[in-house]
Amino acid sequence: MSDRPPREPRRPGARPPFAGRGGPRPSGAPFPPRKGKGGGKPPQWAGADDVALLYGWHTVAEAIGNPKRRFRKLMATENAINRLAEEGLVPPVTPEVVRPGDIDKLLGPDAVHQGLLAEVDHLRSPPLKDLAQSELVLVLDQITDPHNVGAIVRSAAAFGVSAIVTTARHSPAATGVLAKSASGGLEHVPFCLVQNLSRALTELKDNGMLVVGLDSEGPADIEDTRLSAPLALVLGAEGKGLRQLTRETCDVLARIDLPGAIKSLNVSNAAALALGIARRALKKS
Repeated sequence: MSDRPPREPRRPGARPPFAGRGGPRPSGAPFPPRKGKGGGKPPQWAGADDVALLYGWHTVAEAIGNPKRRFRKLMATENAINRLAEEGLVPPVTPEVVRPGDIDKLLGPDAVHQGLLAEVDHLRSPPLKDLAQSELVLVLDQITDPHNVGAIVRSAAAFGVSAIVTTARHSPAATGVLAKSASGGLEHVPFCLVQNLSRALTELKDNGMLVVGLDSEGPADIEDTRLSAPLALVLGAEGKGLRQLTRETCDVLARIDLPGAIKSLNVSNAAALALGIARRALKKS
């Protein structure tokens, strides 16, 4: 069994990504800038036709149950189609019946797709101003690993987070491995994409939201920090943490004190712990 994570899938039936003009994109290189049609549009993740790929039972089943999710194509095995029928889930498009190996060829042998692969539109990014009165939102400061972001989305859905604010650049798109790791959470916690994170935090603050940054050098444990709604929790990337301007823009910084020998957590675990603490604090307040 390979230890490599499944590769990001390409769109069913499409030519290899980035083929043609300019040759293939080097691994890890940024997408080219997207040409807009005028001002006023919210930021968007770069990618061919803004298409997202969803695979795996929970990921696709939750998308089928979301009336806001527009399907373009659905590939499914006979077993998966039968299971959808048993669960009372009616896909919005007619599935293309395939063998498991057909999906393997698109996703790679390490992807656990459970006989389902969907080509869908990305969900709409809600306006930042609409989030200012939300009880709880998460803000991600250049967390780039799709597995971590997907796990954060799953925890955010479990703790009733209204939205996740992140930059359109330096963030993984809501597709492929991220969507699989979120296990359906994408359908319940929208991403609010912004161009500049510090300006976005300032706008949230100006509209009455308390902005708390999680930082190992914070003056107090988050359990001892006064938290009140509306609340935005800000998390930085592993290793780097919050960027300097992000730190300076937060209302307050808080750390997570751990009693054991290990004094740091994976960012997705830290997010889940912080959300649990925040939920308890908001319930008391």
